[in-house]
Amino acid sequence: MAEMRIDIEFNSGAALPMDAIPELSRLAEAHGFGCCWAGEANNKDPSIMLAAIAAVTSRIQIGSAIYHILGRTPATLALQAVGLEELSGGRFLLGIGSSNPTIAKWHGLPLDHPLGRITEYIEITQRAMRGEKVNFDGKYYSCNAFRMPFKQSGREIPVYLAAFGPKMCRLAGAITDGVLVNMANPAEVRRIIGEVRQGAHEAGKDPAALEFIVKVRCSVAADHAAGREALSRVLTFYSLADFYKELLGRMGFADEVDAMRAAWKASGFHAARALISDRLFNSVPMIAATSVDEVRERLQPYIDAGATRICIPYIPNSEDVVGETGRFITAWNIC
Repeated sequence: MAEMRIDIEFNSGAALPMDAIPELSRLAEAHGFGCCWAGEANNKDPSIMLAAIAAVTSRIQIGSAIYHILGRTPATLALQAVGLEELSGGRFLLGIGSSNPTIAKWHGLPLDHPLGRITEYIEITQRAMRGEKVNFDGKYYSCNAFRMPFKQSGREIPVYLAAFGPKMCRLAGAITDGVLVNMANPAEVRRIIGEVRQGAHEAGKDPAALEFIVKVRCSVAADHAAGREALSRVLTFYSLADFYKELLGRMGFADEVDAMRAAWKASGFHAARALISDRLFNSVPMIAATSVDEVRERLQPYIDAGATRICIPYIPNSEDVVGETGRFITAWNIC
């Protein structure tokens, strides 16, 4: 555990007020977390959050987990990335994903050929971030005569791809610096890492140089039931999301997920949540614990599966969301 990088993600469920994020990030830096991550869906804007964190910290990394390709053009993402890189003094990590059908509907954009789209998107973004003049006419994206009119830092911004399907995992190994893994149990993490390494090997890259960043949500409460109650809301959300149905099915929970989706369509979200079984809850990367030490112990299977970093989106279980998150960070104390 001493060499393992432990990161934190803020506002996975948009529970925290934005003005609390800077102080919590300073606390995370003081207590030894490796990176503050922020994700993008219909929650609070990650770019604003990451900029605020970068402005008030000096050592902790900042990362997107993840930006989806429907939210902006590749050139716009490159500008945001180099801006966060400059503001943070070289601490930015760029996580990208192909999105999902629900988010595509929000934006009124197509979600087809994800492998082809993400490949072109990443190529344009990487070239633009390096300060190249980009002339690219692809099947899905084009970017012509684009170049940033200012000098970049010179650091190659690491790019990580969100993936769990075999083809996307192999693509991550081939064209990026590693993979961001969400909602996968240790057995699935091991499979994903194997696919990513295979992709790197086939592309002539060194698999040992890749990062395997695994999200494990947790909630620390006076009793396990309170933590489970908070985490079950998140698990229901993912069980009802189209892409994660495939992942949970591969993990052996197709029947449970089908029943939850039927209950949701018939009676709503809470009816679906009521069907979460102990078998399902205890087999996904969600830890309801009564202490930080218990969380540490239960992370070990993910480390054994090959994770090089663990990202913890902390899920509050009380009304005092800021104080509770701060107490979790302080109790962790990696330093």
